[in-house]
Amino acid sequence: MRHGLPDSRQRGFTLLEILVAMAIFSIVAYMAYGGFAAVLKQQQIVEQSSARLRAVQFTIRQFDNDFRQLQPRPVREELGEGWRGALIADGSELQEVELTRAGWSNPLGRPRPTLQRVGYRVEDGILIRSYWPVVDRLLEEEPVETELLEGVSEFRIRFLDANGEWAEQWPAQETAAVPRLLPRAVEIVLELEDWGQLIRLIEVAG
Repeated sequence: MRHGLPDSRQRGFTLLEILVAMAIFSIVAYMAYGGFAAVLKQQQIVEQSSARLRAVQFTIRQFDNDFRQLQPRPVREELGEGWRGALIADGSELQEVELTRAGWSNPLGRPRPTLQRVGYRVEDGILIRSYWPVVDRLLEEEPVETELLEGVSEFRIRFLDANGEWAEQWPAQETAAVPRLLPRAVEIVLELEDWGQLIRLIEVAG
């Protein structure tokens, strides 16, 4: 009989122990992956919400910049016969509203006016802003278009006249012969698919 010598026989893992360890590892890995996926999804939702908020804020600022700088400057018809009002929103045009504004920035110092002709319309749920390189444009003058906001189900605009009355179109029938006439204020209503109704009241200078 030998004393003091280590037992050469080593006990290994049984198949049952290995299976239990694998099962525990799988459960822990699944829980960790689920938590990680939830964090990624939440981060994506936050990023989408932030991008949507920025788009809405930019659109409202654009409306403010355009309508606060309305100018009583009519434009010539494309064929040179007659004038179009400084502000038009009567449902007869491609643009739902068209206007002349001042303050067109010119950082490159190009030879062009500071006045700008701008239009807004909704097409396939997208709010589009258009502008023309010249105020008195020709038929071949194509506008520069920017898609401002998606998911727009409705776009409405009202105008406050000198008598304190709201009108759905501009110019009103009784003032249609005054192409330089401007309203006192403009109310813009955007119906968004995700946010519901947004209303913006803008005072017109002058």
